Amino acid sequence: MSLIADLKSLEPSQRSAIWASYLGWTLDAFDFFLMVFMLSAIAKEFGTDVKSVAEGVFLTLAARPIGAFVFGWLAEHFGRRPVLMADIIFFSVFELASGFAPTLASLLVLRFLFGVGMGGEWGLGASLVMESIPPKLRGPVSGLLQSGYPSGYFVASLVYFLLFDTIGWRGMFMVGVAPALLVLLIRMHVKESPVFEARRGKVVANPIMELVRHWKIALYLVVLMTAFNFFSHGTQDLYPTFLQKQHHFDTHTVGILAAVMNVGAIVGGISFGIWSEKLGRRRAIIIASLLALPVIPLFAFGTTPLLLGLGAFLIQIAVQGAWGIVPVHLNELSPPLARSLFPGFAYQLGNLIASKNAPIQAGIAEARGDNYGLALAIVCGITAVVIAIWTALGPERKNADFTAEAKTFPP
Repeated sequence: MSLIADLKSLEPSQRSAIWASYLGWTLDAFDFFLMVFMLSAIAKEFGTDVKSVAEGVFLTLAARPIGAFVFGWLAEHFGRRPVLMADIIFFSVFELASGFAPTLASLLVLRFLFGVGMGGEWGLGASLVMESIPPKLRGPVSGLLQSGYPSGYFVASLVYFLLFDTIGWRGMFMVGVAPALLVLLIRMHVKESPVFEARRGKVVANPIMELVRHWKIALYLVVLMTAFNFFSHGTQDLYPTFLQKQHHFDTHTVGILAAVMNVGAIVGGISFGIWSEKLGRRRAIIIASLLALPVIPLFAFGTTPLLLGLGAFLIQIAVQGAWGIVPVHLNELSPPLARSLFPGFAYQLGNLIASKNAPIQAGIAEARGDNYGLALAIVCGITAVVIAIWTALGPERKNADFTAEAKTFPP
């Protein structure tokens, strides 16, 4: 009840910032995950295999650090709000263009450019929100913000369930232009970050120098986010292909199971985000990641839709439970003069290192007679342990006062 009261006490502009950032990450993820449902269909049209088309997933992930750096750098100079609007329009345009790709090569180029835009959204949205709300609400809001990712996957699974058999993979990409409409919400209702406003006219950030000065924490976070991205992408990206190729389920069954999986992810992200206010950021991450280990046999080796659905639901409570703390943890550990760039860039560099996950997992599966369950299990088990150990070795800076920091900057 205290949490609900605290949320109700927020100003309208603060609530709008939360919803705009949540919806931005939801629609960003929606656009990304449309691709993973269509790997087999795209491969069939272009006369190639799933592994070759999965390079599109790799290229999207590999491009994200470029967007995180470019849009983050712009946001340090011109503000979080206008740059976030430009970024959303940017990735929406290339999502739409993907539906018109005449060849696999052109589709791969468009997915790379989409990845540039996708890379900018998370860092901008997270910094805008974390700098706009009271410290005691950062954990719960962090869980809500990060749950936008499985929310986008959930929406993609519903669109796949309802529309794929009718409009095909090209039509699915055209539906992905919807995020551009979010710009209207941001323009009308969201204010600039109070932290950026507090330092406006006092100091001009040099994000590159901030990265150099804080290289140790940057390196720590890149390694952490590499493991985190293997954890999430290793349990999500090839999950529809796992159901299609290994279990031979139809469109509707795949869509339903993917939706169930993402309901678990939303529950986990929000729950552990809330608990991180009591448990601490590191302890919440460690508990959530280790909870994945006993669920792996059910998730990867279940034999019926019911068992597979239960396993998918439970594994994502753990995976996205750990992820629910990431927005607040990275923002609290970031230097104040580079908060719109630092968390997103560290996150997306980790994404770059982990970006070959889909082709690697596809290669493991295809070498073993399309045993995608084994590939999912290997990556999930290893990364759960790595995240727990690396998080335990790292720092924590819970409840740092961002606005007070900004007010201390010299004129």
